[in-house]
Amino acid sequence: MPMNVQRWIARRESDWTDLSKLLARAEKQGLRSLSAPEIHRLASLYRSVSADLARARTQQVSNRLVKDLQRLTSRAYSQVYQGSRRQEWQAVLDFYRWGFPATVQDSAGYIALAIALFFGALAVAWWLAWTDPAFMPLIVPPHIISLVRDDQELWMGSIVGIEPFASSSIMINNIRVSFTAVAGGITAGLLTTYIMLLNGCLIGAIGALVTQNNLAYPFWAFVFPHGSLELPAIFIAGGSGLLLGRALLFPGRMRRIDALKHYGQQAARLVYGIIPLLVIAGIIEGFFSPNPGVPDAMKYLVGNLLFIGLLVYLQQRRSPAISASPDAILAKFRSYKSG
Repeated sequence: MPMNVQRWIARRESDWTDLSKLLARAEKQGLRSLSAPEIHRLASLYRSVSADLARARTQQVSNRLVKDLQRLTSRAYSQVYQGSRRQEWQAVLDFYRWGFPATVQDSAGYIALAIALFFGALAVAWWLAWTDPAFMPLIVPPHIISLVRDDQELWMGSIVGIEPFASSSIMINNIRVSFTAVAGGITAGLLTTYIMLLNGCLIGAIGALVTQNNLAYPFWAFVFPHGSLELPAIFIAGGSGLLLGRALLFPGRMRRIDALKHYGQQAARLVYGIIPLLVIAGIIEGFFSPNPGVPDAMKYLVGNLLFIGLLVYLQQRRSPAISASPDAILAKFRSYKSG
C-alpha cells in the first residue's frame, strides 16, 4: 500500500525539528553543552531520521525533502560519530589531565618495582665504585673518568654552543631507552629489568666518581632540572614493560592473549603519557641544565619544583561526577554504529 506522504511528514516533522535544534546547539557550543538526556535524544533521533531518509528515497517524496533529510543526517553523523576538532582536542587534554595520572596510579606497584630495581643497582654500584677502583672502568667510559679525575672537569660543557642538536639528540635517546624498556616486557620483563639495572649502575658509578673528585654539587645541579622529569618517565616506562611481563608470566584467570591485550592497553596509555615528559626533559637538558650562566642553586630549585609539580599532577583523581559526563554516554552511542 503506498505511503500517505503528507500524513507521514506531519507525523515525523517534529522529530526533524527537534534534531535540528539539538544539532544547532552542538555545532555552536559543542556536545558538552548538551545534557546526558539530550545526548540520548540526539542519538535516538539520528537513528530514526536515518530511517526516514531511507524511506523518503523509496517513496514519492520531493527531492527537496530528501536533500533536507540528507543534510540533517550528515550533520548528526558528524556530531555523533566523528565529533568536532575541538572535541577531539578536548579528549586529548582530558587524557593528559585525568587519564594518564589515573593509569599511573593503577600501575603504581609495577612502577615501584622498576624504581626499586634502579635504586638497588645504583646503591650497589656506588658502593663498589667507591671501594674498588677496578670496578669503575667496567661501567663508566674511560674518557669521562680521565676528564673528572685528571682535569677536575665535568663533560656537560660540550653541549654549550650546540644546544638545538644536543637537545634533539637527547630527546631521541631518552625516547629510545624508554621504548626499549617498554618493549622489553615481551621478553617476560627480562630486558626491562636489565635496562633498569644498567641505568641504575651507571648513575651510581658516576655519582661515586664525581663525589670522590669534589664535583658532586655541580654534577647534581646539572642532573636535577631535567632528571626530575626524565627519570620518572623512565621509571614509568619500566613499569609498562613489567606490566607486559606480568601478562606473559602471570596471566591469572585470563588467557595469556587476553592478558596481553588488557595489560598492553594499560602500558600503551603509560607510554602516551610519558612522551611529553621526555620532550620537556630533553629541552631542559639541552638548553637549561648545562647553561653556565644559570647558578647551580637555581638549577636545584627548578629541579625540585618540577619534581614536586609532577608528583602533585600524578596524584590527581577525577571526581565521580566528572567521570559520569555526557562524553561517556556519547561514546556508548558511537559504539552502536554497526547496529
